Amino acid sequence: MEESTRSGLLIKSTGKWYLVRMEDGSILRCGLAGKFRTQGLRSTNPVAVGDRVCIKPGRDNATPGTIVAIGERKNHIVRKATRLSSSHHVIASNIDQALLVITPSQPRTSTGFIDRFLISANAFDIPVILIFNKSDIYTPDETLFVQHLMRLYSQMGYSSLVTSTINHTGLDELKTLMTGKISVMAGHSGAGKSALINALEPSLKLQTGSISQYHLKGKHTTTFAEMHPLSFGGFITDTPGIKEFGISSIEKNEIASYFPEFFNLLQNCRFYNCQHLHEPGCAVKQAVEQGEIAESRYMSYLSMMSGEEFDED
Repeated sequence: MEESTRSGLLIKSTGKWYLVRMEDGSILRCGLAGKFRTQGLRSTNPVAVGDRVCIKPGRDNATPGTIVAIGERKNHIVRKATRLSSSHHVIASNIDQALLVITPSQPRTSTGFIDRFLISANAFDIPVILIFNKSDIYTPDETLFVQHLMRLYSQMGYSSLVTSTINHTGLDELKTLMTGKISVMAGHSGAGKSALINALEPSLKLQTGSISQYHLKGKHTTTFAEMHPLSFGGFITDTPGIKEFGISSIEKNEIASYFPEFFNLLQNCRFYNCQHLHEPGCAVKQAVEQGEIAESRYMSYLSMMSGEEFDED
């Protein structure tokens, strides 16, 4: 590192300008020097929230600094840049855990969306906790559906939590899960990500949105991903509402291995390289038919294998 450079943590990216939190707690506005390439990933953004960066400060406090180097990432999570693009956008990097905020309605989070997120995170060794939010407005049928999903995903090793900012359900437990960790909170617009963060850290006063009564979908309030320090220890990254997660960094013949209930049955398939599609003697298809594997999981798998997207936001 050059003597005139300093290291810091990138906490906000707006596409052109970046905010970097320095080791002394000060915040510097910075631009990028030259062109950076994200190693091993077709990405629209060379740097992302959570990156450790090396900057060259400006001449004075009024002059932006320049990001001249980016530290190696331990992990990152991506979304599709556009529906028709093969590129991806890095949402955040160097994450200890991802909190996926799910709502059975207003807006609806499908099991396909959940599964795609889990695959995306699993590919980069990012633990995920499922946050079933807005429990104060669940209908009896929605309560039963959420309980079903919690049982389903717990069998695969995923932890779940039911929350509500209205009646404060699960907030103490969520705070405990986040303490001392770098977390990223993701989900559809309107799922209540910013409201949850505000409930845990009221001083942040993040903007929250409403639900369109016509579409029953959320309106975007978070425009850019931003990392916030937590008074009880750790950081939380609030992300814009996400429609699609990219899994193109995973080879198609590897997708099944990220479904733990599929992987455990592979040795029982007739063919060692079974793709669980049309092959005879497939133990996975048999398990689906017998109700041992959830049909929703198998449908998610088929959708990923066919390259379909989940455009629901």
